[in-house]
Amino acid sequence: MAVELCGSLYVGGICKSSSSPVFSRSHYRPRTRFDCSAYLNASKYQRPYTTVMVVPTGVGAAIGGYAGDALPVARTLTAVADCVISHPNVLNAAMLYWPMPNILYVEGYALDRFAEGLWALRPVHQNKVGLILDAGMEEELRNRHLQVADATRASLGLPIFEYTVTDRPLKVEKWINPMNGQSTGRIKNPDSLLRAVDMLISQSHVNAVAVVGRFPDDELEDLEEYRQGKGVDLLAGFEAVISHLVVENFQIPCAHSPALLPSPLCSSLSPKSAAEEIGYTFLPCVLAGLSRAPQYVANWQSCSTNGLIFAADVDSVILPVDACGGDAALAFARSRTRNKPLLIAVKENETVLDDTPEKLDIDAVNVNNYWEAVGVIAAHKAGVEPKALRRDGIHRISSCTNIPGRQLEQKEIREERKDAGVLRHRRNRFDSILSREGASRQWS
Repeated sequence: MAVELCGSLYVGGICKSSSSPVFSRSHYRPRTRFDCSAYLNASKYQRPYTTVMVVPTGVGAAIGGYAGDALPVARTLTAVADCVISHPNVLNAAMLYWPMPNILYVEGYALDRFAEGLWALRPVHQNKVGLILDAGMEEELRNRHLQVADATRASLGLPIFEYTVTDRPLKVEKWINPMNGQSTGRIKNPDSLLRAVDMLISQSHVNAVAVVGRFPDDELEDLEEYRQGKGVDLLAGFEAVISHLVVENFQIPCAHSPALLPSPLCSSLSPKSAAEEIGYTFLPCVLAGLSRAPQYVANWQSCSTNGLIFAADVDSVILPVDACGGDAALAFARSRTRNKPLLIAVKENETVLDDTPEKLDIDAVNVNNYWEAVGVIAAHKAGVEPKALRRDGIHRISSCTNIPGRQLEQKEIREERKDAGVLRHRRNRFDSILSREGASRQWS
């Protein structure tokens, strides 16, 4: 449901995995203190303001669908919000990255579980990062990536502890899902990856993992649109499949960097794709992000909650206008708590998806661009009704009628719309789930 806003639309330690079902966040304990360095600037009479920024991976997002081109938005948000939670697709820029002390680097699967209230986040000062290299990688590419790890250790002081090579090539396959236009894929040997992660955790005692998989080199014709800042990133969707597999099984931070042979020089390259053309590897941003990524606390009910961040601590969520059907977006939108976060949908950031707030019956503030989104967040943090910032944005106050029959009818209509939206969303994701079937089987 959307309401017109004068040109815009106004719409509203590691613990083991838990198998408990999704529950209402109204069951949460009261908000607890947690650390994010920008909180030092917050008033002692107000709690910190937390926002979540989501740009789904491999969906051809106009902003955030290329080589770190949503990073400027994240940087701007860190100047407005006290804490920003986002994921590698937003924060990774191949050889480039930007250190931000009040941003939390959270893998996509973990972000979904966090939004559903199943997992909490524990900010850290430092992680012990392990590196996994695909056995299918050529020796030169392997050496290049090991040099990157050593360079980040020596020049940046990153805690990259040990590496291992998978016992078998991962054999990555990728394709575009014809049902929804997203990029996706599978690993033929997922067991090999999981054994490598298990070895690093048990023998090297790492608590975060970077994975470098050897991806098939694309034909130049397939790359041309992407290099011109158009179309869908052929790698991104499947990169998410790899990190999801690791995080689902081990509940630790993980991010993936593809290993590819350097592409021929392109003199007309789009600035949005340029970050992936300036070196031999995409690994630096991954190692930098994982070095201080928050730990995931799956069974938080049995742990000390001091210092943890919960979904109930989130004040606002910002995402593309047609990408509101993901697990995290739906969980935040359908929260039953009184402090339900404000959803902000950005029209300019179009994707290949078609999950708009109106189709899913989600209350959101529809804004034209990220400029407006930042303004809405600033107003929300200040306790100002965003409509009050617009010409004729405030109308006469309406009365609240107490007609039981009418309220029941309206509730039934809302529930029917929500059910229809969920069914549509599940149909769109069905093919993607099938593609992951081989990667999620029991491993030994």
